[in-house]
Amino acid sequence: MWPRIGGLRTLALGTPGELRATLNTLVLAGVKTATAGLSTEYAEENEELEHVGERLALVDDHDALVGVVEVTGVEVVRLADVPWDFARSEGEGDRSIEEWREGHSAYWARQGTPVTDDSEIVCIRFRLVSTGDAVTTGDLST
Repeated sequence: MWPRIGGLRTLALGTPGELRATLNTLVLAGVKTATAGLSTEYAEENEELEHVGERLALVDDHDALVGVVEVTGVEVVRLADVPWDFARSEGEGDRSIEEWREGHSAYWARQGTPVTDDSEIVCIRFRLVSTGDAVTTGDLST
């Protein structure tokens, strides 16, 4: 199971260090409004997919809360079928869907999970609902 904070599942983007810090900064700036994961990770962790309306606790390298996002869309598609509008909404600067696929494939391979065009990708869209004082005071409902 993934960790919980205040009853919310955590959203730990990328890997700890510079990548996670960069991705969190993009979310907090409103640039990153989507993220992709592997469906196999859900099975390995015995987790259900996120659902529209679910709130997730965005965490840093130390699992400290930095923001709360609300899921606005969830779709499972083959890697080859991830649409460009989704990839662009990840806000990571990819200039084409091919660049996005290459970058994500390389990332997952470095994590020990090589993917193919047929690998199932969980495409999650979200919106930032709270940061700063609401987060530090523990008010996760706003």
